[in-house]
This record gives sequence, C-alpha cells and structure tokens, in this order.
Amino acid sequence: MSTQSEAALEAGLIATLQQMDYEYVQIVEEDNMYANFKRQLEIHNRKRLEEHGRSEFTTEEFEKILIYLEGGTRFEKAKKLRDLYPLDTADGQRIWVEFLNRQQWCQNEFQVSNQITVEGRKKCRYDVTILINGLPLVQIELKRRGVELKQAYNQIQRYHKTSFHGLFDYIQLFVISNGVNTRYFANNPNSGYKFTFNWTDAANHPFNELDKFAIFFLEKCTLGKIIGKYIVLHEGDKCLMVLRPYQFYAVEKILDRVQNSNDNGYIWHTTGAGKTLTSFKAAQLVSELDDVDKVMFVVDRHDLDTQTQSEYEAFEPGAVDSTDNTDELVKRLQSNSKIIITTIQKLNAAVSKTWYSSKIDAIRHSRIVMIFDECHRSHFGDSHKKIMKFFDNAQIFGFTGTPIFTENAVDGHTTKEIFGNCLHKYLIKDAIADENVLGFLVEYYHGNEIVDNDNQTRMEEIARFILNNFNKSTFDGEFDALFAVQSVPMLIRYYKIFKSLNPKIRIGAVFTYAANNSQDDEQTGMGTGKYVSESVGEADELQSIMDDYNENYGTSFTTENFRAYYDDINLRMKKKKADMKPLDLCLVVGMFLTGFDSKKLNTLYVDKNMEYHGLLQAFSRTNRVLNEKKRFGKIVCFRDLKSNVDASIKLFSDSDNTELDIIRPPFEEVKQEYRTLAIEFLQKYPTPGSIDYLQNENDKKNFVLAFRDIIRKHAEIQIYEDYSEDAEDLGLTEQQFNDYKSKYLDITVGFINPPTIPSVVAEDPEPYGNSQGLEDIDFCLELLHSDIINVAYILELIAELDPYSDDYSAKRQHIIDTMIKDAGMRGKAKLIDGFIQKNVDEDKENFMNGRNKADGTNELEERLNQYIVSERNKAVSDLADEEQISADVLNHYIKEYDYLQKEQPEIIQKALKEKHLGLIKTRKALTRIMDGLRSIIRTFSWD
Repeated sequence: MSTQSEAALEAGLIATLQQMDYEYVQIVEEDNMYANFKRQLEIHNRKRLEEHGRSEFTTEEFEKILIYLEGGTRFEKAKKLRDLYPLDTADGQRIWVEFLNRQQWCQNEFQVSNQITVEGRKKCRYDVTILINGLPLVQIELKRRGVELKQAYNQIQRYHKTSFHGLFDYIQLFVISNGVNTRYFANNPNSGYKFTFNWTDAANHPFNELDKFAIFFLEKCTLGKIIGKYIVLHEGDKCLMVLRPYQFYAVEKILDRVQNSNDNGYIWHTTGAGKTLTSFKAAQLVSELDDVDKVMFVVDRHDLDTQTQSEYEAFEPGAVDSTDNTDELVKRLQSNSKIIITTIQKLNAAVSKTWYSSKIDAIRHSRIVMIFDECHRSHFGDSHKKIMKFFDNAQIFGFTGTPIFTENAVDGHTTKEIFGNCLHKYLIKDAIADENVLGFLVEYYHGNEIVDNDNQTRMEEIARFILNNFNKSTFDGEFDALFAVQSVPMLIRYYKIFKSLNPKIRIGAVFTYAANNSQDDEQTGMGTGKYVSESVGEADELQSIMDDYNENYGTSFTTENFRAYYDDINLRMKKKKADMKPLDLCLVVGMFLTGFDSKKLNTLYVDKNMEYHGLLQAFSRTNRVLNEKKRFGKIVCFRDLKSNVDASIKLFSDSDNTELDIIRPPFEEVKQEYRTLAIEFLQKYPTPGSIDYLQNENDKKNFVLAFRDIIRKHAEIQIYEDYSEDAEDLGLTEQQFNDYKSKYLDITVGFINPPTIPSVVAEDPEPYGNSQGLEDIDFCLELLHSDIINVAYILELIAELDPYSDDYSAKRQHIIDTMIKDAGMRGKAKLIDGFIQKNVDEDKENFMNGRNKADGTNELEERLNQYIVSERNKAVSDLADEEQISADVLNHYIKEYDYLQKEQPEIIQKALKEKHLGLIKTRKALTRIMDGLRSIIRTFSWD
C-alpha cells in the first residue's frame, strides 16, 4: 500500500474543514487575496456600514485600510488586528472598522484556501491557509506521512526569510502535520521547534492525528477563541506567544468558576510548565469580566526578584507594585487599577495596620479575585487568614507545581483545605511526555557516604569530586550547576574548601543571614537537620564571599546591597548576556532552589536532606528544555535520598509507579542500548573508509540516519558518572566515534552550508514532493558543536603556541583538528590555518614578542580581526570579479545582512537588472552570487 501523499492529506483536511462550515475560497494570486479580503471585511463590518447607509467600502477607503495595515512590525500588526481602525470617509463620517471579533469569537468569517502563490523574494506556494475575515491568520504546512515533522517547521522558517509579507504578516498561528503528528505554534520566527505543541483534551490526552486535531482545534469557535483570547502579546520581547492546551483548560476552568460560582480552587501544574503565563492570562481575562472589581496577583516577596518583575511587566505593563512601601499598594487599591501585582507580605501589612486598612475599607466588600502564585508556600499562616478575613467577598485561586497533601503537610493543613478543589492537573509525567520539561538522571555518590555535617575529610572529598566531575556533567562548562547544602555554616565551610583547592571554574555562593541559620523553612520540605555549630559571624562571611566575587567580576557588592548581588548571580547563572562572565557553580542553602528558572542550569549537587515538595522543587531547577544536548536534569546526591526521591515522585505524579520516565534508567541499561546500536552500525559500516564508497543519496541518507542515532545516544551516555570514553565494552571506541563523526560532517556539511534557503528564483514551485532526501533530515549538529569552542577558545590555543618548540607542529594541527571536529567551527578551519601561517609560521619573532606582552591575547585578537576583515574583503573582491558585479553592491548586501540577519536578494537583483543579461542568465547569476555570499557570511561571521 502506497504512502499517503501531501496532496491527499491536503484534500482530506480541506474536506474536513468544509464539513465544519468553513467556506472554501480559491485564491490563486495575491490580487485575489486582496479582493477576497475586501469582501470579507465588508461582510464582517456589515452592521457598521449599514449605520452609514452603506454595504461596502469605496476603493479609496479600502486603500486607506491597506495602508494602515501595511505599516509596522509583525508585533505591531498583531496589535492592529485586535484594535478598531477609525476610517474617515470622504463625506466626513467615521466608521470604526473591526478586523477580529475577540469578544464573540464565533462571530467571525471563516474560510479555507490552498496552494496560494505568493511572489516574494522567492515564489512560494503555501499548502493550506485559514482566513478569518479575509486575513490569513493560520497557515498549515503539510508533509507526507513518514517525513520528519521538523522539516515542515524548517520550511516555515524559510518562508519567513523569503516570502511572508503583506497580509501574510498577520498570520497568528502555524500548524504543521505529517498526518500522524500535528503541532501548532505562534508566529514567532526562530523560537525553535521545542516551542511547538500538540493539542490535547482537558485530561491531557493528545490529538496527534491531523483529522482529530482539525475537529478539536480548528473548530471555528475554538480557533476563534484561541486567536482572540489566548495569544499573548509579550511586550518585553515584542513577540507573540500562544498558550499550550493545559494552560488553556486551566484558564477556562478559572473563568467558569468566577462567572458561575463563588467557590475557590487551585491549579496543579508541574514546575517548569509556564505557570506565570497561565496565571497572568487568567488574571487578565478575569479582569475583563464586568462584575469583577479588581484582580490581585499575589506572590511571596522572595519570588519577586528583578527577573520575575520584568516577566510580569512584559505581560501587564505598569501592574507590578515593586516597591517595599505599603503606601504604594494602598494607593493602587484605591485607584481604578483593575490588575494589581503585589506580595503577600505587603498585602498583610495593608490589612493588619489600621493606618492602611482604614484607607481601603471602602473596597473590603468588593468583588475581588486573588490569584496566588506558588500556593504551597506562605499561605498556611496568620497572614493568609488576616487577608481573607478583611476581604470578605474575595474569591481565591492558587497555582502550584507541588501541592501540600496530608503526606507532606508540616502543620496538618493542605492546599485543598485552603483553596478548595483542584480545577486542573498537568503533572510532571504529562510535561515530560509532552517534552515541555525534562526527566532526571539521579546518581548517588559512591565515596564517603557517612553523613556527618562536621566531617572535614568528607567535605574535602566531595569538593574534589565536584571539581573533577564538573566538566563531564556540564559539557565542559556549557551549562552550570548548583550545590545545595544543609546549612549556612556548612556552606561557608564548603566555600573555603573549594577556594583552597584553586578551582579552574568560577564558584560563588548566596544565602541570607538570619536568626534561622540553617535556612530550613518548615514549608519547603527541607527542614530535616541542622549543623553542629552555629556560632559563625555570617554577615562577615558573606561579605568575604562577596569580596571574592567582586574581584572575579569587577563588581562592588556589599551586604548592604544584597538584592543587587542576588540579581547579578541570577543573571550570570542564566548565561543570557554574552558580555557577562558566567558563574559556573553556585553554593546555596535555600535560595535558588525554588522559583529560579534557567535553561542553562543542568546539574544539581545535593548534600542536604530533602523530601516531598522541597525535593521536587529543587530537582526541577535542572529540567528546563533547551536543546538536543540537554537531555535531562542531572542530580548527584551525596546522601542516601532514594526513598525520599521515590516518595516524592509517587506523590506528585499521582501514581504508584515511580518510574514513569521521570527518572532516567541506570547506566548499565543505557550502555547496553549504546552497545547494541554500535554493533548494528558497524555491521553495516565496518570502517570509516567504507563511507567513501557510498555513491547515491539514499545510501548516504541511511548512513546519516544510523549515525545520528549513535550521536544522540552518545550525548546521553557521556554525562553518566560511570561512563569512561576509554571503556572497551561500548561497542565503539571514542576514536572510532570521532572518525565516523568526521565522515558524517563531510556529508552533512554539503547540505548545511549551501543555501539553507532555496535559490531565489522566480520559477513555479512544485507544490508536492514525495521523496525525502538529505535536505529533509535534522542532522542534530548542535550535539556536535560545543559553545566552548569559540573564537576566544581558539585564540587561547593559538596564544599558547611556541613555533620554536619540538611539539609545535602537533599543537598547531590540534587546533585545526579541534575546529574540524566541531560542527559550528568546521567551515572556519581553513581561515584559521591561514591566519596561523601568516602570523606565526611566517612571523615567528614578532609572534613570540607579542605573546610575552601582558596584553598579548588582546593584540592577537586584534590581528585576527584585521585578518578576517582583509580575507573577507578579498573573498568579496574575488566574487565581484568572477561575476562581473560591483564589490560595493556585495558589501552593501553583507552590511544589511549583518544588521538585519535577513537575506535581501533584491539588492543583487537590482544590480543584475542593470546588466541586461536576459531572464535565464540573470537567474543563474543570482543563484551563484547568493550561494557565494552565503559562503562568505558563514566563513567570516564570528560570535
């Protein structure tokens, strides 16, 4: 039986949509698109037009509308879509034109079309387009069954660069499908395939098949509601975000409860599942209800750090009450502000102190909805009771990833007791299955396992282990780690031990110094054990740690500005700013173990007693999704916590099965999987040389697919403590792996380096294709590239060269080999080879003189930059001579690309038109020049 083609998939989808009352409209060219848009906009605004005795827009009026819609960025256009446009007519009247009905989302005009041809920088023909009120708001890209779904995603990214423009800039959602797997995502270019989502029912059962997805997600009222209510305009990043299904159902549950009862409730969504976005969207939509007077979003003050404030501001500008002054909160409560974000501590002060409470007495009986973040903490004491007693008409909702049940209740109170029934669940097992968070690799230290908080020898042994282990766990520092210890005095001892060992990695520490030295908050699940002696002057010790930090990073923090110190550590751990030296390992007691989100954190070392919610919260710092290389969060325990881990997983998975793919399998199991793959691979490809005899593309594709499985398993196994690259029982030695990797890169580089964007040729595209070639494969090159191997690293290696030494040739070749083995640096190896030849081989004396200077590396970097500029100019000049085109034109193209990071072939097209080559020669020249420019940009662009 033959595989279902894209054409059949497309026809089936359109038939399904027509059965769901979509109108099919044939739109061949963009001109038809504008004519259809005018008709649909008139239908949608019929009542507004009738109020002025009209049924349609004049040509001039429609032109005004198009001009209004044309301006602005994609983000600004998303705002225009949701706003009314004041159209001033020729006779002095004003018609408020609506592009999307967000309140009655079913009352929009829904159409479907297919194979719309758009003439952009490349002539493209899109699979299926859903138009709402004539605007293309949903684009569906289909691939035949058997093709990797990621290829549909990659094609959309190509469209972003080559063809999406005009009305297609109003696309809000993309859908990709190969028939059996279907995902959706917001129109936010290059956010990554990891941010595509499947649709589910309220119980988190997925609708992966295209026909089921269409029935449940593309149903007109559901789709209208998602576009109208559940796409978030993120002011901070100026981008569109769309809620995942579990977020959608949670908000719907809260809205239903607010509208139809006075009952409270809580949402149980696992840590890392995006509770901030969910709770904010709930607050925003609740605030739009007529009978709700105010919505308060309440957090613990410990969670309202600078990063969190900026995230809140991005969703609801101006709503965060970030001051420590309760007066500011009182003013907001007295004002017309509908959404207020504050801390439970300030809210408690406002209702407890007569000076404040008397000023807000007028609203104590108002209909106020309160949404509490991380409701497993800070809501079980007197503060919460006072707040609820004062606001006697309040309705409360909580969000938590780790609810308090009878099993983990410290004082007998549970989340259900405080907040009522659970309205929606999305557990860690669901999030891992959906690839929204990662599972955990939990390993137990095999050294000195006798826990004695005062044992210096044990602590030194653990510190040495961490330093020796760090590069393996963090992929040579590409990621970073936390070390959680039992108490502040213990942290101080550990810090001094690390310092005495002269570590090559950057180590810092953060803690609060308070009466409760052990920092074991009873509500964190971490309150089991204290240090022997607590007589340390902790403020002085913290300042000493800060002094080391200041010396390392050029900062000037003191205990007087602790919050700024905390925020700086926060930023360095997140590795988001290229100009900030990162912090590799941070020692903590309680801080950063809840609420801290960093995709670059992948390892947690634990010398601390943990249980239940405290344990899972701490572990979850490591499991944020980032890329293929980060396969799981790694936990290394220096205490026997296995029974606690099992109990926590059981409780918060709502299941007796403690495996559930939450905890990764043991090393021996993964080793056997790797060995089996290796044996099967070597049977097909016995030597690296055998790859050279693969002639046709299909044979090469099979090799690539087989070795890609090896690459993925290799990335997984090498992070285990028991892994050794010298082991003889893996089935494939490390040398063999590297040899095959070179062959793999030889093949893939031919498909990665040439146009990642199809040639910019205005020829009729093929609407369908049933052959999957090498260009349709995700090569997983990120697993073969290290962020550590960058220009700074290469410069350090060059700076260490001594052209007069006996081992110079070997060290020189090592630099080139290092680059060739790295997917990201491979294409620049020839450039560096030339630089070394000119600046070292042919200029030994000057090189050695520069190396001995204090700023030798800086001088070398300057010389490299000059060499890169010189070689790039030469490459541009050669291309200009070869193609008989002005070098100024090529440099202008590169300059624009450097600025916009976007291809603009029209620059070259304009220059070629002036040469009057004829259509066919112009096309061929354009293709050659674009390929040459891409090669130049790849080779001479350095991060």
